[in-house]
Amino acid sequence: MSHRNSYGSAGDQFLLVPESRFNSALQLDQPSGRSSSSIDLSRVGSPEDERRNVVLSTQSEAARKLGTQQLIPKNLAVSSRPKNRHHTTVVTLPVSLQVPDISWEDYDSDSGDGFSLRRNRRNKSYRAAVTSLNIDALPSELQAEMLTPVSEEKTANQKQPQKSGRKRTLGRIRNRKHAGSFKDEPRFYQEIKERGLNASSLSTEEDEFSPTEPPEEDQGIVVKSYRAAYMTWSQLQQVKDLGILEKISPEERKRQEAIFEIITSEYSYQHSLSILVSHFKDSVDLKKTMTTTEHHHLFSNISVIQDVSKRFFEDLDARHQKHPVIQDISDIVQKYAAQHFEPYIVYCSNETFQQRTLQKLQSSNNAFRETLKRIEGSEACGGLPMISFLILPMQRITRLPLLLDTICQKTPKEKAEYFAACWAFKAISKLVKCCNDGARRMERTEQMYTIQKQMEFGKIKPFPLVSSSRWLKKSGELAVYTDDLSIFRKAISTKSYFLFLFNDVLIVTKKKSEETYVVLDYAIVDKVDMEKEMTDSKLNLKLLMNGSSDSRNEQMILVAESKLDRARWVTALRDVKQSKRITDDDLPQYEATKAYMPKAPDELSLQQAEVVIVLQEVEGWCHGERMRDGERGWFPANCATQITNRTAMENNIQRMERLRKETDV
Repeated sequence: MSHRNSYGSAGDQFLLVPESRFNSALQLDQPSGRSSSSIDLSRVGSPEDERRNVVLSTQSEAARKLGTQQLIPKNLAVSSRPKNRHHTTVVTLPVSLQVPDISWEDYDSDSGDGFSLRRNRRNKSYRAAVTSLNIDALPSELQAEMLTPVSEEKTANQKQPQKSGRKRTLGRIRNRKHAGSFKDEPRFYQEIKERGLNASSLSTEEDEFSPTEPPEEDQGIVVKSYRAAYMTWSQLQQVKDLGILEKISPEERKRQEAIFEIITSEYSYQHSLSILVSHFKDSVDLKKTMTTTEHHHLFSNISVIQDVSKRFFEDLDARHQKHPVIQDISDIVQKYAAQHFEPYIVYCSNETFQQRTLQKLQSSNNAFRETLKRIEGSEACGGLPMISFLILPMQRITRLPLLLDTICQKTPKEKAEYFAACWAFKAISKLVKCCNDGARRMERTEQMYTIQKQMEFGKIKPFPLVSSSRWLKKSGELAVYTDDLSIFRKAISTKSYFLFLFNDVLIVTKKKSEETYVVLDYAIVDKVDMEKEMTDSKLNLKLLMNGSSDSRNEQMILVAESKLDRARWVTALRDVKQSKRITDDDLPQYEATKAYMPKAPDELSLQQAEVVIVLQEVEGWCHGERMRDGERGWFPANCATQITNRTAMENNIQRMERLRKETDV
C-alpha cells in the first residue's frame, strides 16, 4: 500500500502490480546500487526522483532482472480477470482511423482453442499504448531507441469517431446474443416460420417460444423453412433490464410473445417485399424481356401491397415503441383488414394469370430465363427463386388469421383485449375468404371459357357450359378396356376417352386434336358412379352413367395409367358427390414444411406451416382436406410431415372449427 500511495503523486499514471498478476518482460530493479538506468523504489516520492530517467526498453538491465513488482501504465491494468483466458495478457489498443493490419505472423495457433498474440506483437502493443509518459525526460541516447510515441492529442482525435459505445479489442468476444433490435438483421420471410403457427402454440403446458430445429434436407418445390422469426419478446434487452419477466404471469408472457411475433414477422415480410419490387419488378433488364401485359400479369399491384404493408408495420412498431409490454394490437389489425387490405384481394385474384405467364416465359423466352437466373443468384435475393417472392402476399394473408387466433387463445376471456382480438380475428378471416374466392373465381371463369371453345357437341344435344357456379375438378385421358373372343386372352385396345369432371356434370369426349374434343356423352354427377373394377388388373375403373344425354344407361370399363391415377379419379368423383366436412379427430394430420403450387385441378396448394387432414396416401401422394378452409386435393407427401402430438392434433381440430365458423366454410 505504501508503494501505491507514493506513486499517486505522479499524476496517477502508473500502478504497481505483482508479478504473478502481470507477466511482462519489463521489471523493476532492486534498490541496491544498480545502474542509473533503473528506478529506485525507495526514492520515487520526491520531486528529485520524478526527474530521474525512466527506461522502458526491454533491453535495459531492469528488464533482465527479477523482481516482485513492476511499473506499468495504468491504462493497461484491469480490475478483474476472466477465469477462462487463453492470452497471457489482455490489452485494449488505442485504435486510430487507420487501423494497422494484423498479420498471421502476429498470432500463435499453438494455444489450443483460440489464437493468442505472440510475444513480439504483445511488446509492440505495450509500447504503443504507453502514450502518457514523459519521453523528454529520457536521455537522448535512449530516446533514439524508443518507438515513436503517439501523442495524447492525436490519440484523442483518432478515438473521436468511435462514439458508438463499442470498443475494439483483441482476445475479447464482442458478439453478444440478442443484444440488438430485431431490425438489425432482416431475414427473408420465406425462410422463417412463426411459432404461433405451430400446433403446440395453443398448449398451455409447453413453451412453444423456444428455438426450433431446422428440417432435414430435401428437394424443395418452392422454398423451405429453416428457422423461427428473429428473437422472442422475452429475449429483448429492454425486457430483461426492466425485470418484466419477474412481474408478469407466464400466460401474459406467452401473449406478449404472440403479439411481438406478428410485429417481427411483418418486418421480415416487408423486407422480402422490398426485394421483390426493387430487384425483380423494377429491374430494367428483366422488363426488356417481356411485354407490358406480361409484366403486369407477373407483378400486378405488388407495389401497392408493399406500401400498405409498410404503413401496417409502422403502426405496429409505434405501438411496440411506447412500452415493451404491448397492451394490444388487435385494433390495428382490424382497421387494416377492414379498410386497407383490399389490394390483397386484387393480387390474389391475379394468381392464375401470374402462374400461367411465368410458366410461359420460363419455357419459351430464353432472354427472360437467363436474366431471371442471374437476378435470382444475386446475394441480395439470397439465391431464392422469384416464385417464392411472388407468392408472399398469399402466404402472409393466410397466416394472419392463425396468428390472431393464437393471440385470442392466450388472452383471458374476461378482458376487453380478448373481445378486440376476436373481432380482429373475424375481420382478417373474412378478408382471407374474399382473397380465396377472388382467386378461384378468376381461375374458374377463364378455365370454363377455354373449355367451352374446345368442345364440339356434334350430334349430342349441347348445353351452356360456362356458369359462375361450375368449375373443373379433374380432367384426363383413360384407356378403354375390351375383351376379345378368346376366354384366355384379354387385351386393352388403343381406344381411349378424355373425361372432364366438373362439380356438377361429367362429360365423356374423344380427343380430336391437342385443343379440340368431340363430346360423346354427358350426365350429371348425381347419376354417375365410378368404382374400382374387381378384375385381374389393378388399374381398371367401372364407369356407370344412369341417365346420360339421351336418357340411356351407359357402362364402360376404363383403365388408368397407375394406381395413383385410378385413386385420383375415384376420389374426385366421391368428393364432388359428398361435400361433408371432416370431423374425425383420429385421422392423421400433416403440417406443410414447404410451399406447393398445384399443377392440376385436383391438386391442393400449400403454404408453409399449413395443416392438412390426410384421408389417404398412394404412391407418394397424399389426399387431404386443408384445415383453414376445407379445400380438398392431392399434394406430394414429401411436402409435409405427420403431426404425432395428440394435444397438438386436438388443438388443430378446435382451431379448424373456429376458423370455419368465422369464414362460414
